[in-house]
Amino acid sequence: MQLTPSLSNLLKETAIQLHGANKRRFMAQTVLELGYGGQSLAEKELGWNRVTIIKGIKELKTGITCVDNYQARGRKKIENKLPRLLEDIKSVVDSQSQTDPSFKSQRLYTRLSAAEVRKQLIKKFGYTSEELPTAETIRRKLNDLGYRLKRVAKVQPQKKFLKLRQSLPN
Repeated sequence: MQLTPSLSNLLKETAIQLHGANKRRFMAQTVLELGYGGQSLAEKELGWNRVTIIKGIKELKTGITCVDNYQARGRKKIENKLPRLLEDIKSVVDSQSQTDPSFKSQRLYTRLSAAEVRKQLIKKFGYTSEELPTAETIRRKLNDLGYRLKRVAKVQPQKKFLKLRQSLPN
């Protein structure tokens, strides 16, 4: 069976507007209407994934809809695994930080590098090296907490300049 360009565009646009189980059901119904060879035709002409089409056909025949759980994908934040980590990082870094000297921003500057913060967490709070995230992750958490790694300038008094005296007329 051949698809006309107008029918092909209609099917593509409809599939784009649908999501999840509704999209799979639409694809499955379309392929079943196309008959024998409908899956390969839909794959070539419409650009649909055959695995998605097969999943939709199974859902259509059994009446059981698969639940998409996109929220469960990906890596979880380290705060879920170690809930006290951010508080412990703050307690380590707070003693070694200072506010922006010009008071133009809310940034806090610290002398400690992320690797040093990681070492101190292991030393002070008893974390193991395996359970703690890498230094790069700790650096990102420090940035999220508002800390910036920067040398803290020592406050030095200004030099006393000799006042220039006007010469006395001779």
